Amino acid sequence: MIHINFIKKQNRAVAYDNEIEIGECEFKELGDTWNIVHTLVHSKYQGQGIAKSLVKCVIQNSEKCNKNLIAECSYAKKVLETNNNISES
Repeated sequence: MIHINFIKKQNRAVAYDNEIEIGECEFKELGDTWNIVHTLVHSKYQGQGIAKSLVKCVIQNSEKCNKNLIAECSYAKKVLETNNNISES
């Protein structure tokens, strides 16, 4: 079973298949802004929506922590743009 944990002390969200780490979304904290710099899912698990779930986990936690969110990571940037369009509709 795949589950995602947010690990604030490590500035990342991590996907696990049982106890095996299979993906991560890392961010840098810059004052009141989090910058997503890297999203990766092990090739065996790609195409299952795990990367999107990782980015959405960071989005949800940035909102809880009252942080702005930007992305250097091209994949995360696409998810953020899509998320913003949905929110504005």
